[in-house]
Amino acid sequence: MINGLLDMIKNPNDIKTIDKKDLHILAGELRALLMANVSNNGGHLASNLGVVELTIAILRTFDIDSDKVIWDVGHQTYVYKILTDRKDRFDTIRKKDGLSGFPKRSESNYDHFNTGHSSTSISAALGYARSSKIKGKNDYAIAVIGDGAMTGGMAFEALNDAGASGENIIVILNDNKMSITKNVGGFSEYFSRMRSSRLYSGTNISVKRKVEKIPLIGKLTSRAIHRWKSALKYLFSQNMLFEEMGFHYLGPIDGHDIKKLEKILKDAKKIKGPVLLHAVTIKGKGYPKAEEKPDIYHGVGKFDLINGFEEKNKDTFSDSLGIHLTDLALKDKNISVICPAVTLGCGLLGLAKAIPDRFFDVGIAEQHAVTMAAGMACSGFIPVVAGYSTFMQRAYDQILHDVCLMNLHVVFAFDRAGVIGRDGATHQGVYDLAYLSNMPNLKIFAPNDPTEMKEYLEYSLYKETGPVVIRYPKGKIEIPKEDLPITPGQLSILKQGSDCIIFSYGKMLEEAFLAAEILKYKGFDCAIADISCLKPIDFLSIEEMVQGKKLVTCLEDVVESGSCSMQIGNHLLNANIFKEYIGFNLGNEFDSSGERIDIIDTAELSGAQVAQKMLVILNNLK
Repeated sequence: MINGLLDMIKNPNDIKTIDKKDLHILAGELRALLMANVSNNGGHLASNLGVVELTIAILRTFDIDSDKVIWDVGHQTYVYKILTDRKDRFDTIRKKDGLSGFPKRSESNYDHFNTGHSSTSISAALGYARSSKIKGKNDYAIAVIGDGAMTGGMAFEALNDAGASGENIIVILNDNKMSITKNVGGFSEYFSRMRSSRLYSGTNISVKRKVEKIPLIGKLTSRAIHRWKSALKYLFSQNMLFEEMGFHYLGPIDGHDIKKLEKILKDAKKIKGPVLLHAVTIKGKGYPKAEEKPDIYHGVGKFDLINGFEEKNKDTFSDSLGIHLTDLALKDKNISVICPAVTLGCGLLGLAKAIPDRFFDVGIAEQHAVTMAAGMACSGFIPVVAGYSTFMQRAYDQILHDVCLMNLHVVFAFDRAGVIGRDGATHQGVYDLAYLSNMPNLKIFAPNDPTEMKEYLEYSLYKETGPVVIRYPKGKIEIPKEDLPITPGQLSILKQGSDCIIFSYGKMLEEAFLAAEILKYKGFDCAIADISCLKPIDFLSIEEMVQGKKLVTCLEDVVESGSCSMQIGNHLLNANIFKEYIGFNLGNEFDSSGERIDIIDTAELSGAQVAQKMLVILNNLK
């Protein structure tokens, strides 16, 4: 693809040499590159289309070699990566050993903070601002945060501190009305009112400067205008929240008008102390299909630009949760459902429409979601908290203190558990067992198909009385197995075998069956057992199943600490059951780049690799 202006940018500072009248052409070239690349490889499209002009304005206004730009959430940094020395590698984004889909300090000197979760940018930027002051420098720290990320409590903790700090921190609020899906809550409504009130649209700084130049009375008049303006704002405007917190508020401003963005950013640099710039953008800008359905085009797989992207029903775990939970909630008014801003991904759109009075999308606020669920459990409801495994770890303290220690009946649905792929280290659901395995009163179930999802959901809701986690991978699991009765909490044999056995669960069952097929070809009969209850593990059944086996293994895609493979190995040792044993897991450090299969292969957890290691031992035991 030939990009005239884009090809002229060899380093980040070259963008400042582009004529202002040609910047809209550059924006068009960037959007074309984004759409071509993401449609071919998949990735985050709508969020990046929405920040093209904002990114251009930031790079033209600030000294990119000394000032620090920190992007919240991080999936909106594709344009930033292209314009900061990574254009030639952009086609490798989210691939094995390629560019990360999120900011990554080890990837570039222009990535100042790793982000993948939400609401951290203001805290990090304030840390940079205070460090700069201590060192006697005047560098700017710029936090670019979406309005969806403002629902996270950590953002408000940072705003509270930054507002009173007097530091040179500039917070740019990228207000596109969306997180992954439509924003919710009072803060979203507050921004909506601000967008409709354009009385103070960035002109106050220039007016103040002109008035202060009037001889003798300038300063006095300026202060009078400021007092009058503040009073008027209380009556007519909506921006007082930030100003009362100590920020100079600028905006709202059109986030796609580069000329106005540059002007107001230059004004922001002249203000001493913390500044909040409110830029209104359109998620999916420039691609009509993404503008119309920004939630669908938030994160996409490979698709055709002309026909668009469609998520097809593949009978996934997420679909199964949504269908069965909706059926149960329609029959039982004691069931409530809470979701922290991943309603679409968790398959709950239908449920949200079916029981709107008992479904609560609380925004990007996992901690609040868990403690609110605890309050509802104390009030007699059976709350279900549905979220992604990697995001739910943000609520570690609340799960422990507000649910488990009180032994409250809250059901957690942990979607995207295990290795996910493509989105890098921050999005792998591989740490949950490490922290959940030691929590008191908690049980953890791992269904292996939609039917088991239904069984375990009903069991968790009506047979358990304390906290339960139902943990399942993205998509579905494809394994051959007989339609056997399910006994929640007990191990089940999915394949009989006399020579060796593999204990596994989740998506890794696919690799276990592949390993068993290879072993069969080599003359060894391998059994496969499904650890459907990860906590507490059914050690009694394990002791029975390993009898007569030459080799015992456990295969899973989580870190080693707290893993089933570690627990089973320790139990067999302590019980004096001397068997040849191998625990297959990710270890505590692993390469998270590329597709799921890339990560599994690098960690030597593929069915072929597992079979090869098992064969070495089995052949030696002959």
